[in-house]
Amino acid sequence: MKEREKLSSRLGFILLSAGCAIGLGNVWRFPYITGKYGGATFVLIYLIFLLLIGVPVMTMEFAIGRGGKKNIVGAYRALEPEGSKWHIAGPFAIFGNYMLLFFYLPITGWLLYYFISNMTGSFAGADTSAVAGYFNSMLANPPLQIGWMLLALAITAFVAVIGLAKGVERVSKIMMGLLFLLMIALAINSLTLENSMEGLMFFIKPDFGKMVESGLSEVIFAAMGQAFFTLSLGIGAMTIMGSYFGEERTLTGETERIIVLDTSIALLSGLIIFPACSSFGIEAGSGPSLIFITLPNVFAKMHGGILWGSLFFLAMSFAALTTLIAVFENILSYWIDVRGYTRKKATLVNIVIFAIFCLPCIFGFNIWSAFQPLGAGTGIMDLEDFIVSNLLLPLGSLVMIIFCTSRYGWGWDRFIETADKGEGAKFPKWIRYYAAYILPLIILYVTVKGILDILIK
Repeated sequence: MKEREKLSSRLGFILLSAGCAIGLGNVWRFPYITGKYGGATFVLIYLIFLLLIGVPVMTMEFAIGRGGKKNIVGAYRALEPEGSKWHIAGPFAIFGNYMLLFFYLPITGWLLYYFISNMTGSFAGADTSAVAGYFNSMLANPPLQIGWMLLALAITAFVAVIGLAKGVERVSKIMMGLLFLLMIALAINSLTLENSMEGLMFFIKPDFGKMVESGLSEVIFAAMGQAFFTLSLGIGAMTIMGSYFGEERTLTGETERIIVLDTSIALLSGLIIFPACSSFGIEAGSGPSLIFITLPNVFAKMHGGILWGSLFFLAMSFAALTTLIAVFENILSYWIDVRGYTRKKATLVNIVIFAIFCLPCIFGFNIWSAFQPLGAGTGIMDLEDFIVSNLLLPLGSLVMIIFCTSRYGWGWDRFIETADKGEGAKFPKWIRYYAAYILPLIILYVTVKGILDILIK
């Protein structure tokens, strides 16, 4: 039997896992909700919930992978008590990986397109309406979107087919290193712009008036939701990383480092966006409009805007590609471990799958735009995002928590033994009651409220 692939270094594990967690939500969602809910005060509440939710759930997901030495489907089968049915959750997690990439690949294509557009000066001197027109014309053009989506898929598949250590791990290290360097350079540039301090204060100064205006419960829910969804937990993407990781270091300590990296990118994005928008008197929007309309308008007005705009979209492309590569690796591991495919065959099969099933997301902006599944103004991408973010991620995490804490699952003692192997911070055993009873209630609350907020509006 062929020996299973492993990551070559601890740094590779940390950066690959962080690359999976760090995504576009760190850039276009975190700065917006931080400003909306009170600046630095919201950040503090958010960090508290990262500790309360992110650390235990990520550690558990890593532990399932390390204990089972397989992808999420195989790990549940390997660790579950005989005769139990925990493994039923596995295919739903793999489906979540597919669903995530069905809309993440087209978005990555948009970023690559904007990177080239900035480099060629397409936004030079453009005003807001011109940039909005550029974005809308891209959405209305299926062949254009399909071409750039296929480029994103080709890059991802090329990295994956090379192998785990030589391809996935090596490229993720390079991309993550460049991502941090680019984000730091962009943040320094934004902070040196004229009138940038007003935007900085908006981001880092507590505004209790906005908290009162929004309502404390709403602020707490927003912090919970951001802390939970930013790490992409619950669909096995971290499980596969844990299965590739050795036993030299504890999982809790590595989880803390990964969450620090994830949060650093979110904070850097705020240091880029708010000072730059403030400097040019432009309102920082949310969602795709922030990335694809607001910021190109900012760079168009900036001295050296072609350079800074190109670097920004290169950084965003790296952030998206590291997520694609990590999630694609989880999918490949399923085909390799469970179905017995070679890495090359599994890659080819999935190239075909994604080339076909990314099309509905693209068509949702043009030829299928009449289909508005979640109400007026929504599209197929919104539906796919809803399924992943509001259903599969939280429910998958809930199953993992119960599996690791219940005597009818893997059990607390075996989880602790696996998580605490090696040097580093140990998982705090005193939070067992919290992990087994309170944490599931928090996740259920976030899930139910998130669903109701979308369906009842």
